[in-house]
Amino acid sequence: MTKTNTFKTLTILTKPFACAALAFLACARPLALNAAEIPKVGDKAPDFSLKALDDQTVRLSELTAKGSVVLVVLRGWPGYQCPICDRQVQDFIQIKSAFAEAKTRIVFVYPGPAADLKAHAEEFKKWKGKEWPAEFLYVLDPDYTMVNAYGLRWDAPRETAYASTFVLDGEGAVRFVKTSRSHGDRTKAADMLGEVKKLTESK
Repeated sequence: MTKTNTFKTLTILTKPFACAALAFLACARPLALNAAEIPKVGDKAPDFSLKALDDQTVRLSELTAKGSVVLVVLRGWPGYQCPICDRQVQDFIQIKSAFAEAKTRIVFVYPGPAADLKAHAEEFKKWKGKEWPAEFLYVLDPDYTMVNAYGLRWDAPRETAYASTFVLDGEGAVRFVKTSRSHGDRTKAADMLGEVKKLTESK
């Protein structure tokens, strides 16, 4: 067999594999491009509209238009109430007046499967005797709509979302972000108050 014929034979044999590889890459590429990433400092926080327990709609952009916002994404309902989430909420409740003085809204997001999520969220709100401040907003994220948009989905058995905290300025830009890849390592309320005060000082 001549070199020319050998080359033609190899080309014919390898062409189907090359086509298959290109087809795989063509299919895989949109998934990578469409995968949401966790917003970074300087990014505009993705807007969302979620329902509170009283069925009132809470829209993020309407809140940031009035001032700074601390957005706290809890683990919500992974099949049980998270005690670390409870401690984090209690920590914020302890200095509620300081956030009010700073004219900052606190928004807690409770994600989970849509079925019975509202009932679980109501249970968590009263769990361990929490006295929830009226000015603290508490919204549901059924089936992870907001969590997916923020790239925070912890897609594993008995998991929901990576607990995260964002501080947003009046333009809706992220000025601070922390994401925990474990159940712990949560932000402290006093530290978030400090981040909020930095926004006031920078004006």
